[in-house]
Amino acid sequence: MSMKIAVIVQRYGLEINGGAELHARWIAEHLSQTNQVTVLTTCAQDYLYWFNHYPVGPSLVNNIEVIRFKVKHPRRGRRFVSVQNRVFFDEHDQRDEWAWVKENGPYAPALINYLKKHQRDYDLLIFFSYRYYTTFYGLQVAPMKSLLVPTAEEDPVISLAIYRQFFNKPAAIIYNSIEEQAMIHELTGNGSVPGEVVGVGINVLEGIPARFSQKYSIKRPYVLYVGRIDKNKGCDRLIDYMLRYFEREQDDFDLVLIGGQYMNVPEHEHIITPGFVSEQDKFDAISGSMFMVIPSHFESLCMALLECWALEKAALVNARCRVLEGQVTRANGGLFYNDYSEFQETMTRLLRQVELRNALGKQGRDYFNQHYTWPVVMAKYDHLMRIVQNQVI
Repeated sequence: MSMKIAVIVQRYGLEINGGAELHARWIAEHLSQTNQVTVLTTCAQDYLYWFNHYPVGPSLVNNIEVIRFKVKHPRRGRRFVSVQNRVFFDEHDQRDEWAWVKENGPYAPALINYLKKHQRDYDLLIFFSYRYYTTFYGLQVAPMKSLLVPTAEEDPVISLAIYRQFFNKPAAIIYNSIEEQAMIHELTGNGSVPGEVVGVGINVLEGIPARFSQKYSIKRPYVLYVGRIDKNKGCDRLIDYMLRYFEREQDDFDLVLIGGQYMNVPEHEHIITPGFVSEQDKFDAISGSMFMVIPSHFESLCMALLECWALEKAALVNARCRVLEGQVTRANGGLFYNDYSEFQETMTRLLRQVELRNALGKQGRDYFNQHYTWPVVMAKYDHLMRIVQNQVI
Protein backbone atom coordinates (compact mmCIF):
# COMPACT_ATOMS: atom_id res chain seq x y z
CA MET A 1 0.00 0.00 0.00
CA SER A 2 1.35 3.41 -0.99
CA MET A 3 1.84 5.91 1.83
CA LYS A 4 2.04 9.69 2.07
CA ILE A 5 5.44 10.45 3.54
CA ALA A 6 7.08 13.70 4.60
CA VAL A 7 10.88 13.71 4.71
CA ILE A 8 12.16 16.51 6.95
CA VAL A 9 15.79 17.61 6.61
CA GLN A 10 17.70 20.83 7.31
CA ARG A 11 18.91 21.43 3.70
CA TYR A 12 17.93 19.85 0.41
CA GLY A 13 19.01 20.28 -3.19
CA LEU A 14 20.97 18.86 -6.08
CA GLU A 15 23.83 21.23 -5.21
CA ILE A 16 24.22 19.62 -1.76
CA ASN A 17 26.41 16.63 -2.53
CA GLY A 18 27.34 15.00 0.75
CA GLY A 19 26.46 14.04 4.29
CA ALA A 20 23.03 13.59 5.77
CA GLU A 21 21.42 15.84 3.16
CA LEU A 22 22.53 13.67 0.24
CA HIS A 23 21.54 10.61 2.29
CA ALA A 24 18.06 12.13 2.77
CA ARG A 25 17.68 12.97 -0.92
CA TRP A 26 18.59 9.47 -2.05
CA ILE A 27 16.17 7.92 0.44
CA ALA A 28 13.39 10.33 -0.61
CA GLU A 29 13.96 9.50 -4.27
CA HIS A 30 13.82 5.75 -3.66
CA LEU A 31 10.77 6.03 -1.40
CA SER A 32 9.01 8.04 -4.11
CA GLN A 33 9.09 5.04 -6.46
CA THR A 34 6.27 3.43 -4.45
CA ASN A 35 4.98 6.23 -2.21
CA GLN A 36 3.87 9.86 -2.37
CA VAL A 37 6.81 11.81 -0.92
CA THR A 38 7.07 15.46 0.06
CA VAL A 39 10.29 16.98 1.39
CA LEU A 40 9.99 19.69 4.04
CA THR A 41 13.15 21.74 4.40
CA THR A 42 14.54 25.27 4.72
CA CYS A 43 15.71 27.83 2.19
CA ALA A 44 19.31 27.38 3.35
CA GLN A 45 22.09 26.00 1.21
CA ASP A 46 25.16 26.46 3.45
CA TYR A 47 25.44 24.62 6.77
CA LEU A 48 27.61 27.12 8.65
CA TYR A 49 25.27 30.15 8.78
CA TRP A 50 22.03 28.92 7.16
CA PHE A 51 21.62 31.95 4.93
CA ASN A 52 18.42 31.80 2.89
CA HIS A 53 19.32 30.84 -0.68
CA TYR A 54 16.38 29.03 -2.28
CA PRO A 55 12.95 30.70 -2.69
CA VAL A 56 10.24 30.04 -0.13
CA GLY A 57 7.47 27.63 -1.11
CA PRO A 58 6.97 24.54 -3.26
CA SER A 59 9.19 23.34 -6.09
CA LEU A 60 10.18 20.09 -7.76
CA VAL A 61 13.60 18.46 -7.31
CA ASN A 62 13.99 15.32 -9.43
CA ASN A 63 10.19 15.14 -9.65
CA ILE A 64 9.72 15.20 -5.87
CA GLU A 65 7.68 17.98 -4.25
CA VAL A 66 9.88 20.10 -2.00
CA ILE A 67 8.40 22.76 0.29
CA ARG A 68 10.93 25.26 1.63
CA PHE A 69 10.55 27.48 4.69
CA LYS A 70 12.44 30.64 5.50
CA VAL A 71 15.23 30.57 8.07
CA LYS A 72 14.12 33.34 10.43
CA HIS A 73 17.69 34.46 11.06
CA PRO A 74 21.10 33.01 10.19
CA ARG A 75 23.34 31.50 12.82
CA ARG A 76 24.49 34.31 15.08
CA GLY A 77 28.18 33.59 15.54
CA ARG A 78 28.95 35.23 18.87
CA ARG A 79 25.67 34.22 20.46
CA PHE A 80 26.03 30.66 19.22
CA VAL A 81 29.57 30.36 20.61
CA SER A 82 28.45 31.83 23.95
CA VAL A 83 25.57 29.37 24.30
CA GLN A 84 27.72 26.47 23.11
CA ASN A 85 30.46 27.23 25.63
CA ARG A 86 27.88 27.31 28.40
CA VAL A 87 26.23 23.98 27.57
CA PHE A 88 29.48 22.11 26.94
CA PHE A 89 31.80 23.60 29.56
CA ASP A 90 29.75 25.27 32.35
CA GLU A 91 26.93 24.46 34.70
CA HIS A 92 23.61 24.87 32.92
CA ASP A 93 20.03 23.63 32.76
CA GLN A 94 17.84 22.24 29.99
CA ARG A 95 16.69 25.70 28.97
CA ASP A 96 20.28 26.42 27.95
CA GLU A 97 20.32 23.23 25.86
CA TRP A 98 17.02 24.15 24.17
CA ALA A 99 18.59 27.53 23.41
CA TRP A 100 21.59 25.76 21.90
CA VAL A 101 19.34 23.83 19.50
CA LYS A 102 17.73 27.07 18.32
CA GLU A 103 21.07 28.84 17.92
CA ASN A 104 22.55 25.81 16.14
CA GLY A 105 19.68 26.11 13.67
CA PRO A 106 18.49 26.27 11.05
CA TYR A 107 15.90 28.29 12.96
CA ALA A 108 12.78 27.89 10.83
CA PRO A 109 9.70 28.08 13.08
CA ALA A 110 7.48 28.29 9.98
CA LEU A 111 8.40 24.69 9.16
CA ILE A 112 7.41 23.55 12.66
CA ASN A 113 4.13 25.48 12.43
CA TYR A 114 3.41 23.82 9.08
CA LEU A 115 3.94 20.40 10.65
CA LYS A 116 1.58 21.23 13.50
CA LYS A 117 -1.14 22.20 11.00
CA HIS A 118 -0.57 19.48 8.41
CA GLN A 119 0.91 16.41 10.12
CA ARG A 120 -2.43 14.62 9.70
CA ASP A 121 -1.95 14.89 5.93
CA TYR A 122 0.93 12.38 6.13
CA ASP A 123 1.01 8.73 7.11
CA LEU A 124 4.64 8.93 8.20
CA LEU A 125 7.24 11.59 9.00
CA ILE A 126 10.93 10.76 8.50
CA PHE A 127 13.43 13.12 10.15
CA PHE A 128 17.13 13.31 9.31
CA SER A 129 19.91 14.49 11.68
CA TYR A 130 19.00 14.65 15.35
CA ARG A 131 21.06 17.73 16.25
CA TYR A 132 19.25 20.33 14.16
CA TYR A 133 16.33 22.54 15.08
CA THR A 134 14.14 21.14 12.30
CA THR A 135 14.42 17.61 13.69
CA PHE A 136 14.47 18.29 17.43
CA TYR A 137 11.33 20.43 17.42
CA GLY A 138 9.68 18.84 14.39
CA LEU A 139 9.76 15.26 15.66
CA GLN A 140 7.92 16.24 18.82
CA VAL A 141 4.86 17.35 16.82
CA ALA A 142 3.72 13.77 16.06
CA PRO A 143 6.23 11.29 17.50
CA MET A 144 3.85 8.35 17.17
CA LYS A 145 4.19 8.48 13.36
CA SER A 146 7.81 9.71 13.22
CA LEU A 147 10.91 7.79 12.18
CA LEU A 148 14.30 9.23 13.06
CA VAL A 149 17.53 8.83 11.08
CA PRO A 150 19.90 10.32 13.68
CA THR A 151 23.21 10.40 11.74
CA ALA A 152 24.79 10.71 15.20
CA GLU A 153 28.52 10.96 15.69
CA GLU A 154 30.58 10.44 18.82
CA ASP A 155 30.87 14.12 19.74
CA PRO A 156 29.71 16.21 22.76
CA VAL A 157 26.27 17.05 21.34
CA ILE A 158 24.95 13.52 21.78
CA SER A 159 25.57 13.77 25.54
CA LEU A 160 23.27 16.76 26.12
CA ALA A 161 20.54 15.92 28.63
CA ILE A 162 17.67 16.95 26.35
CA TYR A 163 18.52 14.13 23.96
CA ARG A 164 17.98 11.37 26.53
CA GLN A 165 14.25 12.00 26.41
CA PHE A 166 14.28 12.91 22.73
CA PHE A 167 15.69 9.54 21.61
CA ASN A 168 12.87 7.75 23.41
CA LYS A 169 10.16 9.65 21.50
CA PRO A 170 10.30 8.32 17.88
CA ALA A 171 8.11 5.45 16.78
CA ALA A 172 11.24 3.88 15.23
CA ILE A 173 14.89 4.73 14.64
CA ILE A 174 16.93 3.99 11.52
CA TYR A 175 20.58 3.71 12.51
CA ASN A 176 23.59 4.11 10.24
CA SER A 177 25.91 1.66 11.98
CA ILE A 178 26.18 -0.82 14.83
CA GLU A 179 28.42 1.63 16.68
CA GLU A 180 25.92 4.48 16.35
CA GLN A 181 23.11 2.28 17.66
CA ALA A 182 25.18 1.07 20.63
CA MET A 183 26.26 4.61 21.52
CA ILE A 184 22.69 5.95 21.48
CA HIS A 185 21.38 2.98 23.49
CA GLU A 186 24.09 3.51 26.10
CA LEU A 187 23.60 7.27 26.44
CA THR A 188 19.81 7.45 26.25
CA GLY A 189 18.50 4.06 27.39
CA ASN A 190 16.21 3.86 24.36
CA GLY A 191 16.63 0.14 23.69
CA SER A 192 12.85 -0.37 23.78
CA VAL A 193 12.31 1.92 20.75
CA PRO A 194 12.01 -0.19 17.57
CA GLY A 195 15.05 0.25 15.37
CA GLU A 196 17.38 -1.32 12.89
CA VAL A 197 20.85 -0.70 11.46
CA VAL A 198 20.22 0.27 7.84
CA GLY A 199 22.60 2.90 6.46
CA VAL A 200 22.18 4.00 2.88
CA GLY A 201 22.69 2.63 -0.60
CA ILE A 202 25.10 4.15 -3.07
CA ASN A 203 24.35 5.29 -6.62
CA VAL A 204 27.39 3.69 -8.22
CA LEU A 205 28.78 4.83 -11.55
CA GLU A 206 31.23 2.73 -13.52
CA GLY A 207 34.68 4.27 -13.26
CA ILE A 208 37.27 4.33 -16.03
CA PRO A 209 40.64 4.19 -14.23
CA ALA A 210 42.86 6.08 -16.68
CA ARG A 211 40.41 8.87 -17.45
CA PHE A 212 40.80 10.77 -14.18
CA SER A 213 44.60 10.81 -14.36
CA GLN A 214 44.50 11.98 -17.95
CA LYS A 215 41.97 14.73 -17.24
CA TYR A 216 43.89 16.15 -14.27
CA SER A 217 47.43 15.42 -15.56
CA ILE A 218 48.33 13.04 -12.73
CA LYS A 219 51.52 11.22 -13.67
CA ARG A 220 52.07 8.92 -10.69
CA PRO A 221 50.00 6.26 -8.93
CA TYR A 222 47.88 7.89 -6.24
CA VAL A 223 46.13 7.40 -2.92
CA LEU A 224 42.72 9.12 -2.79
CA TYR A 225 40.73 11.12 -0.26
CA VAL A 226 37.11 12.04 -1.10
CA GLY A 227 35.08 14.55 0.91
CA ARG A 228 35.28 17.98 2.47
CA ILE A 229 38.91 19.03 2.82
CA ASP A 230 38.41 20.18 6.37
CA LYS A 231 40.07 19.94 9.79
CA ASN A 232 36.77 18.55 11.10
CA LYS A 233 37.28 15.62 8.73
CA GLY A 234 40.82 14.96 9.95
CA CYS A 235 42.47 16.33 6.82
CA ASP A 236 45.01 18.42 8.73
CA ARG A 237 46.35 15.31 10.47
CA LEU A 238 46.25 13.32 7.23
CA ILE A 239 48.32 15.92 5.39
CA ASP A 240 50.79 16.15 8.27
CA TYR A 241 51.21 12.37 8.26
CA MET A 242 51.59 12.31 4.48
CA LEU A 243 54.27 15.00 4.50
CA ARG A 244 56.22 13.00 7.07
CA TYR A 245 55.78 9.86 5.00
CA PHE A 246 56.96 11.55 1.78
CA GLU A 247 60.03 12.83 3.62
CA ARG A 248 61.00 9.50 5.17
CA GLU A 249 59.99 6.86 2.61
CA GLN A 250 60.94 6.24 -1.00
CA ASP A 251 57.54 5.25 -2.44
CA ASP A 252 56.73 7.32 -5.54
CA PHE A 253 53.03 8.22 -5.41
CA ASP A 254 50.68 11.18 -4.97
CA LEU A 255 47.99 12.06 -2.47
CA VAL A 256 44.89 13.30 -4.33
CA LEU A 257 42.22 15.13 -2.34
CA ILE A 258 38.93 15.80 -4.11
CA GLY A 259 36.15 17.88 -2.60
CA GLY A 260 35.40 21.37 -1.39
CA GLN A 261 38.36 22.96 0.39
CA TYR A 262 37.78 24.49 3.85
CA MET A 263 41.40 24.67 5.03
CA ASN A 264 44.78 25.59 3.63
CA VAL A 265 46.60 22.76 1.88
CA PRO A 266 50.38 23.20 1.60
CA GLU A 267 51.90 23.22 -1.84
CA HIS A 268 53.80 19.98 -2.43
CA GLU A 269 54.72 18.12 -5.58
CA HIS A 270 53.00 14.97 -4.32
CA ILE A 271 49.76 16.60 -3.10
CA ILE A 272 47.10 17.28 -5.75
CA THR A 273 43.80 19.07 -5.10
CA PRO A 274 41.52 19.10 -8.16
CA GLY A 275 38.73 20.64 -6.05
CA PHE A 276 35.07 19.72 -6.30
CA VAL A 277 34.52 17.30 -9.20
CA SER A 278 31.55 15.68 -10.93
CA GLU A 279 30.12 12.34 -9.83
CA GLN A 280 31.63 10.67 -12.89
CA ASP A 281 35.04 12.18 -12.18
CA LYS A 282 34.77 11.00 -8.58
CA PHE A 283 34.10 7.40 -9.56
CA ASP A 284 36.83 7.57 -12.18
CA ALA A 285 39.18 8.79 -9.44
CA ILE A 286 38.22 5.95 -7.10
CA SER A 287 38.56 3.40 -9.88
CA GLY A 288 42.03 4.68 -10.77
CA SER A 289 43.36 4.93 -7.21
CA MET A 290 45.53 2.37 -5.45
CA PHE A 291 43.33 2.66 -2.36
CA MET A 292 41.41 5.29 -0.39
CA VAL A 293 42.32 6.94 2.89
CA ILE A 294 39.64 8.17 5.33
CA PRO A 295 41.01 10.19 8.28
CA SER A 296 37.79 11.36 9.94
CA HIS A 297 37.38 11.24 13.72
CA PHE A 298 33.57 11.45 13.66
CA GLU A 299 31.19 9.46 11.45
CA SER A 300 27.84 7.73 11.81
CA LEU A 301 28.37 6.08 8.42
CA CYS A 302 30.97 7.10 5.85
CA MET A 303 29.54 7.22 2.33
CA ALA A 304 33.05 7.57 0.87
CA LEU A 305 33.94 4.22 2.45
CA LEU A 306 30.92 2.60 0.79
CA GLU A 307 31.90 4.14 -2.55
CA CYS A 308 35.41 2.81 -2.06
CA TRP A 309 34.15 -0.72 -1.50
CA ALA A 310 31.55 -0.51 -4.27
CA LEU A 311 34.47 -0.14 -6.70
CA GLU A 312 36.44 -2.91 -4.98
CA LYS A 313 39.12 -0.70 -3.42
CA ALA A 314 40.78 -1.18 -0.05
CA ALA A 315 40.53 1.55 2.59
CA LEU A 316 42.93 2.94 5.18
CA VAL A 317 40.92 4.54 8.00
CA ASN A 318 41.37 6.37 11.28
CA ALA A 319 40.90 3.85 14.11
CA ARG A 320 40.02 6.65 16.52
CA CYS A 321 36.63 6.69 14.83
CA ARG A 322 34.87 3.62 16.21
CA VAL A 323 32.44 3.53 13.28
CA LEU A 324 35.23 3.40 10.69
CA GLU A 325 37.23 0.82 12.61
CA GLY A 326 34.12 -1.30 13.16
CA GLN A 327 33.05 -1.18 9.52
CA VAL A 328 36.53 -2.07 8.24
CA THR A 329 36.88 -4.90 10.77
CA ARG A 330 33.50 -6.45 9.93
CA ALA A 331 34.12 -6.19 6.19
CA ASN A 332 37.82 -7.05 6.38
CA GLY A 333 37.99 -4.38 3.70
CA GLY A 334 41.02 -2.37 4.76
CA LEU A 335 43.48 -1.42 7.48
CA PHE A 336 43.38 1.21 10.23
CA TYR A 337 45.78 3.35 12.26
CA ASN A 338 45.84 5.20 15.59
CA ASP A 339 49.02 7.27 15.28
CA TYR A 340 51.80 8.07 12.83
CA SER A 341 53.73 4.88 13.54
CA GLU A 342 50.71 2.76 12.60
CA PHE A 343 49.94 5.06 9.67
CA GLN A 344 53.43 4.56 8.31
CA GLU A 345 53.22 0.79 8.71
CA THR A 346 49.77 0.35 7.16
CA MET A 347 50.47 2.83 4.36
CA THR A 348 53.61 0.92 3.45
CA ARG A 349 51.80 -2.41 3.43
CA LEU A 350 49.03 -1.17 1.15
CA LEU A 351 51.42 0.61 -1.20
CA ARG A 352 53.77 -2.31 -1.60
CA GLN A 353 51.52 -5.39 -1.29
CA VAL A 354 49.26 -5.34 -4.33
CA GLU A 355 47.74 -8.75 -3.56
CA LEU A 356 46.80 -7.60 -0.06
CA ARG A 357 44.99 -4.46 -1.18
CA ASN A 358 43.24 -6.37 -3.97
CA ALA A 359 42.01 -8.97 -1.49
CA LEU A 360 40.82 -6.30 0.95
CA GLY A 361 39.04 -4.48 -1.86
CA LYS A 362 37.24 -7.64 -2.92
CA GLN A 363 36.14 -8.38 0.64
CA GLY A 364 34.91 -4.80 0.96
CA ARG A 365 32.89 -5.21 -2.22
CA ASP A 366 31.33 -8.42 -0.88
CA TYR A 367 30.36 -6.63 2.34
CA PHE A 368 28.90 -3.73 0.37
CA ASN A 369 26.80 -6.10 -1.75
CA GLN A 370 25.51 -7.85 1.37
CA HIS A 371 24.46 -4.72 3.28
CA TYR A 372 24.33 -1.59 1.12
CA THR A 373 22.69 -2.28 -2.22
CA TRP A 374 19.45 -0.36 -2.65
CA PRO A 375 17.12 -3.41 -2.52
CA VAL A 376 18.62 -4.39 0.86
CA VAL A 377 18.38 -0.85 2.26
CA MET A 378 14.85 -0.16 1.08
CA ALA A 379 13.56 -3.52 2.33
CA LYS A 380 14.68 -2.46 5.83
CA TYR A 381 12.98 0.92 5.45
CA ASP A 382 9.78 -0.79 4.32
CA HIS A 383 9.90 -3.14 7.33
CA LEU A 384 10.21 -0.29 9.85
CA MET A 385 7.64 1.87 8.08
CA ARG A 386 5.11 -0.97 8.27
CA ILE A 387 5.77 -1.35 11.99
CA VAL A 388 5.11 2.34 12.59
CA GLN A 389 2.05 2.40 10.34
CA ASN A 390 0.54 -0.54 12.23
CA GLN A 391 1.16 1.27 15.55
CA VAL A 392 -0.59 4.41 14.28
CA ILE A 393 -3.57 2.42 13.02
